[in-house]
Amino acid sequence: MNQSQQAQTSEPGAPAPDVAALMQAAQAATGHFDELRGAVSRGNPSTAPGEPEADAGKARITDVWRQFFSTMKDDTASDMDQRATNLARQVRDNGITYNVYADENGPQRPWSLDLFPLLVDPQSWQQIEAGVLQRMRLLERVMADVYGPQTLLHDGFLPPALVHAHPGYLRAMHGVEPVGGRYLHIAAFDLARGPDGNWWVEAQRSQAPSGLGYLLENRLAISAQFPQAFQSLRVQRLASTYRALMDSLKAMSPAGADAHLALLTPGPYNETYFEHAYLARYLGLTLVEGNDLLVRDECLFLKTLKGLVPVHGLLKRVDDQYLDPLELRADSTLGVPGLLQAIRAGNVMVANAPGSAFLESPALLGFLPALSRHLLGERLTLPALPTWWCGERSAMEEALPRLADCAIKPTYPGSLDHGTFESVLGGKLCARGLDEWAGRIVRQAEDHTLQGYTPLSQMPTWQATGAVTPGAGGELLARSVMLRVFVVSDGARGWRVLPGGLARVASAGQEITSMQRGGSSADVWALTRGEVDHSTLLAPHLTPESLLQRKRMITSRAAENLFWLGRYTERAENAIRLARLTLECLHGEEQSTAPLLTWLSQMAVANTLVLPGVPSALQAPRVFERSLIDSLGSTSGATSVGYYLRALKMVGSSVRERLSQEHWRIIIHCEEEFFARCAAQRRRADFSALQALQILKDTSDQMAAITGAQTDRMTRDDGWRLLSIGRHIERLGFLSSALLRGLDTGSLHTDGGFDAMIELFDSAITFHAQFQQSRDIAALVDLLVIDRDNPRSISWIAHTLRGRLARLAGSDPNRLCALSLKVPNPSAWGLAQLCDEAPDLVTPAPAPVDTSTTGQPGHCYELLKDVLHQCTHASFLVSDEISATYFTHSGLANQSLETS
Repeated sequence: MNQSQQAQTSEPGAPAPDVAALMQAAQAATGHFDELRGAVSRGNPSTAPGEPEADAGKARITDVWRQFFSTMKDDTASDMDQRATNLARQVRDNGITYNVYADENGPQRPWSLDLFPLLVDPQSWQQIEAGVLQRMRLLERVMADVYGPQTLLHDGFLPPALVHAHPGYLRAMHGVEPVGGRYLHIAAFDLARGPDGNWWVEAQRSQAPSGLGYLLENRLAISAQFPQAFQSLRVQRLASTYRALMDSLKAMSPAGADAHLALLTPGPYNETYFEHAYLARYLGLTLVEGNDLLVRDECLFLKTLKGLVPVHGLLKRVDDQYLDPLELRADSTLGVPGLLQAIRAGNVMVANAPGSAFLESPALLGFLPALSRHLLGERLTLPALPTWWCGERSAMEEALPRLADCAIKPTYPGSLDHGTFESVLGGKLCARGLDEWAGRIVRQAEDHTLQGYTPLSQMPTWQATGAVTPGAGGELLARSVMLRVFVVSDGARGWRVLPGGLARVASAGQEITSMQRGGSSADVWALTRGEVDHSTLLAPHLTPESLLQRKRMITSRAAENLFWLGRYTERAENAIRLARLTLECLHGEEQSTAPLLTWLSQMAVANTLVLPGVPSALQAPRVFERSLIDSLGSTSGATSVGYYLRALKMVGSSVRERLSQEHWRIIIHCEEEFFARCAAQRRRADFSALQALQILKDTSDQMAAITGAQTDRMTRDDGWRLLSIGRHIERLGFLSSALLRGLDTGSLHTDGGFDAMIELFDSAITFHAQFQQSRDIAALVDLLVIDRDNPRSISWIAHTLRGRLARLAGSDPNRLCALSLKVPNPSAWGLAQLCDEAPDLVTPAPAPVDTSTTGQPGHCYELLKDVLHQCTHASFLVSDEISATYFTHSGLANQSLETS
C-alpha cells in the first residue's frame, strides 16, 4: 500500500493528508520519465547512500515542481478536491466542450482539463523552441519545392508516391505562389519525452491544427486556480504571440493592415467548434461557414445583411479536400465554390495554403533528417522517433523484425483510396496479431508506416475521488502525457513559438493520449529566466474614426440562425403554454364542455402537440391526453415541447459566439433537464398529467430566463432585431390563429373557453384586474386585440413588428418600409367595428353555451375574423420575404462565376 492509500484509509478523525505527503507518494510507472522528479522511474524510490531517510523523497522532486507545490504547502487533499470541483464547475459554466462528432440528439461533452499544469523548465523550453523553429523552416522549404520545381522528387530525396499518392497533395495548387509568399502560417508538433529525458517529435500537423483556442481556456482556468504559483514561476504569457500572428496575417494579405480576416469553420457539428468560436472572438475574426462566402470575379466575399463584404484572408479550420466543391470534393458542403481560383488569382490569403496535408504523413518524418542536411545544411536538433515507410523495401525489411516495439500507423490517414486504420501499438498485440499485421504490411506495404515506440513521460495529475471518511480526499497519480507545441507566423521575422502549448494526458493506465478515448488536457507553463512579456491583444489608441468602422458584421447565416433562435424560443414557449393549458382543462371543471375540447384539440393538432390521427379530446379524452404527454419529450413525429427545445439548442449553438455564457448555459440546462425528467418518468411507466404539468411549469420558468437574456443581454443590432422579428412573427401567427379558432368553434362563448383564451395570451392577471369576472367579448377583444400596452395583444405585436422591420431595412424614423406595410396596420382597428355582431349567414348546430356570455354563437364577428386572417397570413408572408431578402441573396444566385 502506498503512502497516499495509507493516508486515505486512516482512522476517522485522523488528520487529512497534505499535498506534500501525496506528492512524495506519486510516482511514474517503471521505465517512464517522471516529470515530477526529472528522471526515469526505477520503481519505488530508495534512499541514496548517505542521505537521511526523511529527505529522500524531497531530494528527488525537481526545483520547478517543488516551487509550484510550495505555494500550496498548507493545502490538504480535501482542499485540492475543492479546487478540482471549482475547476470542473468553471469548465461547465464557460460552456467549454469537445464533441466526438457531436450527436445532435445527445449532450455536448464538457472539455476535460486536469488540475495541474505541465511545467517545462527554461532549458528544456529553449531546446524545444529551437528545434520546432528549425523544423518549421524545413517544412516551408519542402512545400515550396513540392508545389514548385519538385527537385526533391526528381533527385530522390522524397519518394514521388509519398507525395503524389497522398490525398492531401493538391495538383490544382501546383505552381501557385501563395499570397504573401508564405505557405505555412501555423503548424503544431506533437512531442513525447522519452525515458532518457529528451523530447522526440511524434507527429506534425500542418493542415488545420487544433488546440490554439483550448489552450487559451486552459491557461485562464489553471492560472486562476494557482495565481501565486503562476506569478512566482515566471510563466511566459501567450498574448504577444497571438498578436504577432494577427499582424502577420494582415501584413501578408492583399489588403495589408486594413484586411478583413475570417475564420472558416465546418460548423457546430464539428468536434472542436467551441474552439473555433472562442478563437474567432479572441482574435477579432469573423466566424464564417462555407455557405457564408461566395466568389465573384475571382474575389472572395462575405454575405451579410448589408450586402457583400470583401474578405482578404482566411484562417481555415476546414480540411483542404472540402474547400472547393468545384475543383476538389464535389460533395462538399463545407467549402466555397471557386475558392481555389481566387487563391490562384492572388486575391485571398489562406492560412495554411491548401495542399499542406501531405506533410502530416508519419512516413515523411523518416526523410526529414536528410532533407534538412540538403535544404538547410543543418542537422535536426529536435529528433523524431525512428520511422520507416514500408513502401521502401529495404525500410520494410529493417522494420518488420521490430514490429513488437513499434507503432503501426497509416501512411495516408483518412484516405478513401488507400487502406486506412487506427494506429496500433505492436507491444499490445499477441504473437498471432503480430503475424497478421506483418502479412498486411507485406501485401500493402505503401499504406503502412512503422514508428519506434517510446514510453511517454508521466506528469502528476489530481484524481478527485471524494471523501469517504472525514478528512480524506483525492490522490496524486502519474499519467502519460504528450505535448503539442505551436509555431505561428511572425511576419518578416519568420515564425515564433507559442510559449506554452496543449498537453494531452492519457487516461489512467493508458498510453494513448487521445481526447476521443477518454483522455484529458493540461495547461503548459513554459518558464523563463528573463522578463515576462505582459502584452495584450487590446488595440491601443483607437480613434473615433476607427471605432465607427468596428461595427460588428452580421453574416447572412448568423442572421438566419438568430431569426430562427427567436422563432424556436417563441414556439417552445407557445407549446409549453398550450400543453399546460390543455392538461389543466382536461382535469378542470370544464372538461366536458364540447366547444372548449374541440378548440383544444384543433390547437394541439395545428401546433403538432399531437399527431392528426389521434382521437380528439372530445372523442377520447384519455387517449388524447396520453398522446399529448407521450409526445412532450419526442423529437420525431409530433413536434412538441422537446422538439422545439432541442431545435432551440442546436440553432443557438450556431450563434454561440453571440450569446452570453449565462444565456447559453440556461439553454443547455433547460433542454437537458427536460429530456432527462421525461425519460425518467417513462422508465417508471407512470408519466401522469400531474407530473407532466410540474415538468412544464419548471421548463416555463427556465424559458422565462432565456427570453429575459434575449431581451436584456443582447446588443440591439440587426442580428437582435431579426431575433425579435422571429419571435413576433411566431407570436402573431400563433395568437391570431388561436383567437380565430376560438371564435369558429364557439369556445369563446363558454366560461371555460373564455378563461382558457386569456390564459393562452398570458393576460389573465391584467384582465381580471381591469374587468373582474366579466365574460364580455368586447372586454376580451379590447385587451387581447386592441390594447397597445399589452405585449401579448395582436395590436402591440403588429405595431412592434412593423417598426422593427422598418428599422432593419434602414428606413428613416417614422417611415415604414415595403415589408412593414405587409403587416396589418393596427391603427385602423376600432373596438366597435371588431365587435360588430352581425348575424351569421349559417347558424352553427346548437351546443351547450354559458348564457352569461354577451356574444352568442349566432354572431360571427366578420371584421374581427378578417383581421385575424390577415395577421395569420402576414406572419407567413413576412417570413418568406425576410428569407429571400436577407438570407438567401437569391438575386445573386443567377450570376455566373467568372473563372477566366
